[in-house]
Amino acid sequence: MSDPMRPRASLRTAVVWEVLQDALDRRVKATGRESLDVLDTGGGSGKFAVPVARLGHRVTVVDPSPNALFALERRAAEAGVADRVRGVQGDAHGLFDVVERDGYDAVLCHGVLEYVDDPAEGVRNAVAALRSEGVLSVLAAGLGGAVLARALAGHFTEAKQALDDPNGRWGTGDPMPRRFTAEQLTGLVEGAGLRVAAVHGVRVFADLVPGVLVDTEPGAVDALLRLEAAAAELPAFHAVATQLHVLAETQVGTRG
Repeated sequence: MSDPMRPRASLRTAVVWEVLQDALDRRVKATGRESLDVLDTGGGSGKFAVPVARLGHRVTVVDPSPNALFALERRAAEAGVADRVRGVQGDAHGLFDVVERDGYDAVLCHGVLEYVDDPAEGVRNAVAALRSEGVLSVLAAGLGGAVLARALAGHFTEAKQALDDPNGRWGTGDPMPRRFTAEQLTGLVEGAGLRVAAVHGVRVFADLVPGVLVDTEPGAVDALLRLEAAAAELPAFHAVATQLHVLAETQVGTRG
């Protein structure tokens, strides 16, 4: 099966994959078309693009890294979906230099907003790529998860720094340029004219549980997956999730 279904990989992707697959299924029913046009901005080596293509959809991946696009090509070929996956070099800022506006039923914006200079512009461009009726999937680093992780590691000053920093960074050595709260992410999406359909916390527990426990304890992976799924939709856990996922839909009649 696809990468999101592999046990260890699924701890990081299962919640997002289930929500995304359900959203695509709803778009199929709404459009009456079996195959959708999907844009994956910053899609890298195809962690989501290839499984989406295996559902029968056409996927365009935009990524600035030639190496990632090469890996995408290889992964798509191995999965037998090379004819449904197209990789193009580009980024969120210059998105419409490489893809068309209003051309996609769904847009994935996963792991992008942390790195762009202007997250609001990144979301606006993703929305502008959607057809008049479509869905947007946004996945970004969560502030609370980083604060909790630093504190549990004994780095209390860094945890406080991340909490106070406008970009949610714990110091100059922090590899993540920016983190978000659920309110910030939903605000960006709503500011671009979309209706937020769902917010999920991703990796609420998975990054805090010792890997040796997950690997050696019988049934631990499945039990942890069930726990993650149960907590994902509860707002109380959004505040401590490593990542936040927002699913949004275009509002009919509000786009020109």
